[in-house]
Amino acid sequence: MTTEKLPLSVAIITKDEEERLPECLASVSFADEVVVVDSGSTDRTVAIARAFGAEVSVEEWQGFGCQKQLAIDRCRHDWVLVLDADERVAPEAQAEIAEVLATGLCVAYSFPRKNYFSGRWLKHAGWWPDRVVRLFRKDSARMSPRSVHEGLEVHGPVGELQHPLIHYANQSLTQTLNKVNHYSSAGATELFAQGKTASATKALLRAAWSFFYSYILRGGFLDRGEGFIMAVSDFMNVFFKYAKLRELRKQKEKDTLS
Repeated sequence: MTTEKLPLSVAIITKDEEERLPECLASVSFADEVVVVDSGSTDRTVAIARAFGAEVSVEEWQGFGCQKQLAIDRCRHDWVLVLDADERVAPEAQAEIAEVLATGLCVAYSFPRKNYFSGRWLKHAGWWPDRVVRLFRKDSARMSPRSVHEGLEVHGPVGELQHPLIHYANQSLTQTLNKVNHYSSAGATELFAQGKTASATKALLRAAWSFFYSYILRGGFLDRGEGFIMAVSDFMNVFFKYAKLRELRKQKEKDTLS
């Protein structure tokens, strides 16, 4: 495999990722440019990124979609690969990416993604192959401006790569709970902005359906204990998203009356 850097920019957003960022950066050492947009880390994240040679800037948090687009806008190559700090490019994917950059017929490409929780590869409930579009021509795609569950909006054909991204989704229950809190707050804020409403009953029913759909209908139980914990985290995320939306609505009504 050639040691020459590929004409590729890698865009990564970070916040307190000193533990996971080094392996992420090492997995894209074949790329000519790495752009990191940090949202105010209090650990060694920024120092680690700069030591790797990444172009680093610090920006106030604007939501996942907008933050990732900031990183993309700072990339100078025609082709961009978007990664999260808890993701790695599988070693065998480098040659496939190089081929796309040389002869690719599509404007964007998806990877299958292997999701790991507490060391277990999750293969059910939609966790595999969990295709995500991450490699694209900068002039043919933009990140959606959603504050959570963002995705690329691609203008042109999308191809499929065969080698995966590796995603260490949650390595501990503490990470899981932190993510539930963060995502449920972002989701509630997004729904609130759309004028949606919620009740305690609605929160419970939607959360119960999410658990049943993930764990039973989509086979999450086949991933054993880790599958159960992930289904419970889905339950919690949905429940607190709508509970927080209810709280936001009540606060707005209170402010209107005062």
